[in-house]
Amino acid sequence: MKHYAIRYIREEVLPSPFCPGCGNGMIINALFKAISELGYEDLKNFVFCSGIGCAAWIPSPHFKADSIHTLHGRAIPVATGIKIMRPELNVFVISGDGDLAGIGLNHLIHAARRDIGIKVIMVNNMIYGMTGGQVSPTTPKGIKTTTTPFGNPEKPLDVAKIMAAMKVPYVAKWTTYHMLPLKNSIKKVIPVDKFAFIEVISQCPTAYGRNAGFKKPFEMLKWFKENSIPISRAKEMDEKDIEGKIIIGEYINQIG
Repeated sequence: MKHYAIRYIREEVLPSPFCPGCGNGMIINALFKAISELGYEDLKNFVFCSGIGCAAWIPSPHFKADSIHTLHGRAIPVATGIKIMRPELNVFVISGDGDLAGIGLNHLIHAARRDIGIKVIMVNNMIYGMTGGQVSPTTPKGIKTTTTPFGNPEKPLDVAKIMAAMKVPYVAKWTTYHMLPLKNSIKKVIPVDKFAFIEVISQCPTAYGRNAGFKKPFEMLKWFKENSIPISRAKEMDEKDIEGKIIIGEYINQIG
């Protein structure tokens, strides 16, 4: 990512505060590669909003761009206000599953309903990583966390499926193993002034991986690979056969 850092990264905040093996740096790489391939020399036409959590640290303080680190769960309404006042800007929300699927889910649903032209990247590490490893709305059933020591009794929330049910212009889900399609999805949505939602399943070796039995970050990437099913194939399978699997791909693509 060295050649991107010169143009897009604030060098004074390096090295990154992210834990070794965290997927956030990989997501930054995919985002910057997409922006670079579209010919942007800098980020002056972009604004990034985030809430609270590990993923919220992706744009702020790392990016050489205007960014707003909002209250927990409030990145969507702030981004909406910016887009209304400055419609010519590329407005991104980058935040985690706790921020967007927990306290901020209502804002996400209504932004999708309004089709405000913001792009949302939800980094789903399936845990509240920054605050100690508590169960989140997307934690898989049965996983032990600091607040579910006997295993999570609830089924996880499928946010991409919710967004697809609302028939917004673009919905996709990938993992940090699927870097090329992730980059291509981001590249598709940047030029289009439509609401877009991209979910990225990302590894958290510190708060999630250890409790789930993963000893090394690469083991989580291997698990992503082996447990991912393309959405085209999943549509032909029974619900019981896809339970616990990661359904990847473009759920909706109305932007070309």
